[in-house]
Amino acid sequence: MHIATVNPANGETVKTYHPMDEEEIGHRLQLAEATFRTYRTTSFEERARLMHRAAEILDEDQEAIGRVITTEMGKPVKQARAEAAKCAKAMHWYADHAAELLADEEPDAADVKDSGASRVLVRYRPLGPVLAVMPWNFPLWQVVRFAAPALMAGNVGLLKHSSNVPQTALYLEDLFHRAGFTEGCFQTLLIGSAAVDEILRDERVKAATLTGSEPAGRAVAATAGEMIKKTVLELGGSDPYVVMPSADLDRAAEVAVTARTQNTGQSCIAAKRFIVHTDVYDAFTERFTAGMRALKVGDPMDEETDVGPLSTERGRSDLEELVDDAVRAGATVLCGGERPDGPGWFYPPTVLAGIDREMRIHREEAFGPVATLYRAADVDEAVLIANDTGFGLSSNVWTRDEAEVDRFVRDLEAGSVYVNGMTASHPAFPFGGIKRSGYGRELSGHGIREFCNITTVWQGA
Repeated sequence: MHIATVNPANGETVKTYHPMDEEEIGHRLQLAEATFRTYRTTSFEERARLMHRAAEILDEDQEAIGRVITTEMGKPVKQARAEAAKCAKAMHWYADHAAELLADEEPDAADVKDSGASRVLVRYRPLGPVLAVMPWNFPLWQVVRFAAPALMAGNVGLLKHSSNVPQTALYLEDLFHRAGFTEGCFQTLLIGSAAVDEILRDERVKAATLTGSEPAGRAVAATAGEMIKKTVLELGGSDPYVVMPSADLDRAAEVAVTARTQNTGQSCIAAKRFIVHTDVYDAFTERFTAGMRALKVGDPMDEETDVGPLSTERGRSDLEELVDDAVRAGATVLCGGERPDGPGWFYPPTVLAGIDREMRIHREEAFGPVATLYRAADVDEAVLIANDTGFGLSSNVWTRDEAEVDRFVRDLEAGSVYVNGMTASHPAFPFGGIKRSGYGRELSGHGIREFCNITTVWQGA
């Protein structure tokens, strides 16, 4: 098992780590269980104090951890710093709102009376140690959007991070420890994927959350199902970006470039399939392609870089295979489409037109800066193309026609519909998908309650 920081900008191995052995894993599981017994009784005020402090430390560390993230997975350093800032914001938000979100609820008085009780409460109680299996593409954010609500709810966390971001994973454990959380509240497990199954089967682990690939999601869901443990899954996405005639084309095209290439296109919620009404197809395509072509690809430590390298060599090869398959099947390359010479795992911003249902890139998620264009004759065809995918994470619609807005919100099969804007995540709004994009929700009140025992407390007269 290879756990290492390998710089994707040049392919050089920076640092390697030995995976934890069974004895160390067992010790950490025992510590998590023991810590939970006492941490679960702490007040919301105490948890909030610790979470606010973690956020403050993260803000202080923004520059340093940003450079670590860029070294490990290649995103432009300005985006890495922004990721750290977003995490601190979410920590503050949950510290401020957790008590309200998990406050006891009192059912309607008539229903309480009808049940024969003098009083009924619905109380949210923590479950225990939660295993988080997290990916490399947003190595801080994916973890914090689980950890902040889980810790504020009184749970403790066990992190199995992607094996190519070990320094970020260890930083997260250290961050919570420096903030004052008890040692066992949040622990990083430096392990390979093969060790996840046995850990999930351990009775001390009460639930799991996974953000990642479909195969990983199926594996975790299967084991959790067998053990009857709660899971939340956020898997892939092939989000549609629909542009209708009434849209502000200049703005739609400008945002489309960012929506496709944020994080070098390695984002589950990045717009990937651009479905454009035939009346504005040519005008949008011209603007969008020009914007993609103008992006600066290069050293991710350069403040001017827009698109860095892909995170892994395998990731670039997989993306190339999708593009090559589409071209062989008749797709037209409007820009990009060829691997550049030189070190590192770079791939240029690419736009493909003439996509059909038989191409792999229509059915599979393109995890990199490659956009596919579709022409739609009307609203009906736009909805049909948008839903013609096994994924259902988010969606984007550009129109100033309220009837069209209503239609898309009603009929698009996705966990989110963003109208005249780019999909993003915010701690106050639920985040998650349907179909092969997973189930359950993160963030907001829905997310913090996912790993709670929702308890009915009935008191007789």
